[in-house]
Amino acid sequence: MIYHLTDRHVLGSGGRMRPKRLNVKITIPFLGEIGGEWEPDDAEQRAAWELYVELVTRVSVVPLREDEGSAREALASMYVLFATVRDILKRYGPDVAPPGARNEVSFGILAVTVLNRAVRPVLSKWHPRLTAWESSVPAGRSAVEHEKAWQEIDALRADLDSLRLVLMELAQVLGNVAGAADLIGSLEVVPAQAPRTSVSSQAPAPRGPAIP
Repeated sequence: MIYHLTDRHVLGSGGRMRPKRLNVKITIPFLGEIGGEWEPDDAEQRAAWELYVELVTRVSVVPLREDEGSAREALASMYVLFATVRDILKRYGPDVAPPGARNEVSFGILAVTVLNRAVRPVLSKWHPRLTAWESSVPAGRSAVEHEKAWQEIDALRADLDSLRLVLMELAQVLGNVAGAADLIGSLEVVPAQAPRTSVSSQAPAPRGPAIP
């Protein structure tokens, strides 16, 4: 993903700063790049924030570690994005998908293109295969255990990880347009330290054998 400001920021809705113009490129594996010039208006800024929240709070942009979560959960999270984008487009209308020059993009173009060119192929490929495998779960085995035993699970997880990177790029662009903080990057969590005990209150250490 590549984007940079080609002009200064302007004041958007709610007093938040948004970029006046962006040069956006999002890479879709095996297909190439989509992008162009984007000058978001207030409606696109609000729509960008809504989709940004959906992306950063779902499994969509969270790494699916081998020892946690499930591929089925990740696929279901991807499916929900279609309903989310559809709802945003209906509520905001043509304002978030205005006609423009050939090299210009909009919220509508980016969101719909990523869904149809990146998300849909993965779902179309893996949903029926995973469903067929899930139907063969033997008695006494949990759904998660059965999924891990699937011979194609590694290939599915690899495709999900590639798709996650695409959605993360989209989320980063949307967050920039919305004027939001980076909610994707993980913050370092410092473990809480036990309160120190004063030297005077410490019990004397028991004497042990002398160390030679």
